[in-house]
Amino acid sequence: MKNYQRLKGLVAATFTPMLPNGDIHYAVIDQYAQHIADSGISGVFVCGTTGEFTSLTTEERKLILKHWIRAAEGRFKVIAHVGSDSQCESVELSRHAAEIGAWGIGSIAPSFFKPSSVHDLIDFFKPVAAAAAELPFYYYNMPSMTGVCLPVSQFLHEGKQEIPNLVGVKYTHSNLMEMGDCIHLDNGAFEVLHGYDEMLICGLALGAVAGVGSTYNYLASVYLNIMKAMEEGNLISAREFQMQSIEVVKVIIKYGGGVRGGKAIMNLIGIECGECRLPIAPFDKGEYDSLRKDLEEIGFWGK
Repeated sequence: MKNYQRLKGLVAATFTPMLPNGDIHYAVIDQYAQHIADSGISGVFVCGTTGEFTSLTTEERKLILKHWIRAAEGRFKVIAHVGSDSQCESVELSRHAAEIGAWGIGSIAPSFFKPSSVHDLIDFFKPVAAAAAELPFYYYNMPSMTGVCLPVSQFLHEGKQEIPNLVGVKYTHSNLMEMGDCIHLDNGAFEVLHGYDEMLICGLALGAVAGVGSTYNYLASVYLNIMKAMEEGNLISAREFQMQSIEVVKVIIKYGGGVRGGKAIMNLIGIECGECRLPIAPFDKGEYDSLRKDLEEIGFWGK
């Protein structure tokens, strides 16, 4: 693999900026990338769940990635999410990511026709990873969305034998026992990227050194402080910063979760991401007013 080094720090799962008519607002990505670079974030995870990948066309995903790679200018890593229920589409997206200079790729499990075994999941991912063989490949494990609950440690151990560029997992699950098992599997052979922002402190305590999250987009300083406090062994400070994260997550849950509520927050901080595509309902003015008030009450603007 070319220029591979393990991830450390924060990887922002990016939102997909959209115009009022639902078209992609590509021009915003330049401003968005500058915001990421200024935030001290190590990388971006493009067109994942936060990016509404299931609501995008293949060509849109390609163009979005192209804009991110150009706008990043090497200041942070760009990881392309290439997951799809169609293996053919995933292969196409993977090949494209490698051709245009993505740093790495990741893929969620297919979720309509689901793999029934680890072997099936490995077989699904083999040609996807092979299409970008020089890039690190991460399995994006998110059973709450996919309904695929196969043992991740088994996938990593057995998958590495057939997928040479498999380096780890984006672990978006609350099963911390399994997460710890993955971190220490085969003497720490795999990267485990923590996926639940409101539980980052737990992943760090188990040994994770990097996380991928949507709230990193607008709350990076809080998570960087969690990481710094944990590195220094200051658990009290780390807990305090994690509670700040939890308060924000509670607010976005009130407004429909990390994609809908988080995208609205991006608009409030001046990164015009627009609304989500249906079936995720748009925000109305009253909701924006209420969201702004809720954020003020928890001191969001001073974080």
